[in-house]
Amino acid sequence: MKKRYLIIPALLAILVFDSCGSKNSETAEDTSGTEMAEESTEQSRPSPLEVKEGNISGKAFKIQYGSPSVKGRQIWGDLVPYNVVWRTGANEATYIDLAEEMTVEGQSIAAGKYSLFTIPRESGDWTVILNSEWDLEHGHFQYDEKKDVLRVEVSPEWEETSQERLSIDIEEPGIVIRWEKLKLPIQIQ
Repeated sequence: MKKRYLIIPALLAILVFDSCGSKNSETAEDTSGTEMAEESTEQSRPSPLEVKEGNISGKAFKIQYGSPSVKGRQIWGDLVPYNVVWRTGANEATYIDLAEEMTVEGQSIAAGKYSLFTIPRESGDWTVILNSEWDLEHGHFQYDEKKDVLRVEVSPEWEETSQERLSIDIEEPGIVIRWEKLKLPIQIQ
């Protein structure tokens, strides 16, 4: 009888120890599976996340945005309506990160992170907006005009050739937004 009392706790200890070991290996597998799922999700985004980093006037500058494709759609005035705030990209809000104070179209802006919005117009200048709420998960759906830090007017240019995916590049005169036949240069110094 005493042997049974000793065997049962020993068996329970073995079972507990063994189950702990298998949980650890499952956890390791789950973690790698999560990493793979995140990579897969990132790769399967219809509008890939783009990050561009560089210098403007010798100052560090970064921009992050979702890069949608035209996919045969009517962009201006349809997918992106005129006279309505646009997140200037896809998915979450596009944001810029300024390491130092800079000027945008001649207006000074402090170092920091800002969401970038535009208001497209059928004719005339477009409004470019920098907003203090930079980490907006749903872009313009969460936009609050009261948080605008800067608004400037910029002249769009229309090109002959069409660009399939939206790009925002760090180049003269600061950054240039291109999508479909749009070229929108924004002066930053």
